[in-house]
Amino acid sequence: MKSNKSKNTEVVYSTEFGKGCPSCGKPIAQCVCHINKHGIPHDGIVRVGRETKGRKGSGMTVITGVPLDKQSLKQLAKQLKQKCGTGGTVKSGVIEIQGDQRNLLMKELSALGYTVKLSGG
Repeated sequence: MKSNKSKNTEVVYSTEFGKGCPSCGKPIAQCVCHINKHGIPHDGIVRVGRETKGRKGSGMTVITGVPLDKQSLKQLAKQLKQKCGTGGTVKSGVIEIQGDQRNLLMKELSALGYTVKLSGG
């Protein structure tokens, strides 16, 4: 059964609200349908891994699965960056720390009470 909804009728941007969700039509800040859109597992286990793909060979430590809201995630990232003495960022619910800091971050997250697993190779 075909939907009568045309692809061109969805609100993508509004000068009043900014970006809109293509699925529900609400402003991005009020959207609830994209809470786990990036496929980040939220099973209570924080995963710490290393990525070099798309970074011209320089590695980043990535932390996924932290069950915190956006503001708390930024505060945790700041704390972890200070502990490592490096830079980093939070993108799409994933904390990225420069360099290979997996062992140090696993100890720090365990000390904060999280169940931590090493992911990747």
